[in-house]
Amino acid sequence: MLTALARGVPDRLPITVHQWQPYHRNKFMNGMTQFQAFKHVGMDASITLWQGVEREPSPNWVQTSEDLGLRDGETYTRHRAVTPEGEITWMTAANETTSYIAEPLIKTERDAELFLKYLPRCTLDKRLVTEWHDMTGDDGILRGGVAGFAQGGPWQDFCAIAGTQEAIFWAIDNPAFVHHFLDGLTRQRIEYIHRAMPGAAFDLIETGGGAASSTVISPAMFEEFCLPYDTRIHAALHEVGFKVTYHTCGGMMAILDLIWRNGCDASETLSPPGVGGDIRPEDRDTVREKLGSRVALIGGIDQGRLLTEGTPQEVEREVKACFQTFGRNGGYICSTSDHFFHAPVENLKAMARAARECRY
Repeated sequence: MLTALARGVPDRLPITVHQWQPYHRNKFMNGMTQFQAFKHVGMDASITLWQGVEREPSPNWVQTSEDLGLRDGETYTRHRAVTPEGEITWMTAANETTSYIAEPLIKTERDAELFLKYLPRCTLDKRLVTEWHDMTGDDGILRGGVAGFAQGGPWQDFCAIAGTQEAIFWAIDNPAFVHHFLDGLTRQRIEYIHRAMPGAAFDLIETGGGAASSTVISPAMFEEFCLPYDTRIHAALHEVGFKVTYHTCGGMMAILDLIWRNGCDASETLSPPGVGGDIRPEDRDTVREKLGSRVALIGGIDQGRLLTEGTPQEVEREVKACFQTFGRNGGYICSTSDHFFHAPVENLKAMARAARECRY
């Protein structure tokens, strides 16, 4: 996997999944850990460390939560942060597979200013990172992120905490303010990178997010509201020695010529139409030529229809097709495009089996 991330040619096709969710491991794999799950199906481990990041307590950001109970199968929680200049409120919802922000934090410019001014900074437990890196060993890589509020990239975080539709309208109606806010989010991340991350034993840092995809915003908006800020964050990560993968879990075809310009080392998720992307089988060679000639590639497997509903034989054929296109001449990690929840274990084993036959 490290060879592929360096755009080299490994002995065989690396094969993995993106962020093996606890729901699948509990429901389909008898509660296995991430390490056990990868070993069980024969894949290369791409371990995501969920723990280790904590927000420092601050008298200027006193946060409380109120359980609002169960509604339509989801648990809702009201959150309130009290600052010296006023309060911010928002609501989250959670079900057995995921959680999300159900009511935005940032509803006005005043909310945004309070957020930037008083949100406490984060710490990182680097000893825990080292422990997980040592546990991963030669079986795979350890992935991490840059502490934000909800998402890795500034634009993606803005969409999460303000609402995607609201963020787009805001960017059109008041671009100067949005740039001001994105700059503040970027400064927070760069400060965290230089203060908390040096020496952390991550093999790969994930940034970005689905809101940067061309199925959400136009290439022009990507160039204006994503590219300048992601570039600064990636430069800071490189300064302290990390490789970066940029995550766009949606359309990518219209921004193939823009993604690499943010300085990432790898681009994911190469999502096909079946999971909300726009990379068709006939587009894979174009992606390889335009994007894969500049950065490593990760992803490509439809974790919805194919991995969940397909046969092991269909899964094997798809892995080999990705190898022959995305993986031509190396620099490619075959992976599910994003999260999966109901995939049969036999199909995951089929992914690993096919990859072992894809030799360079």
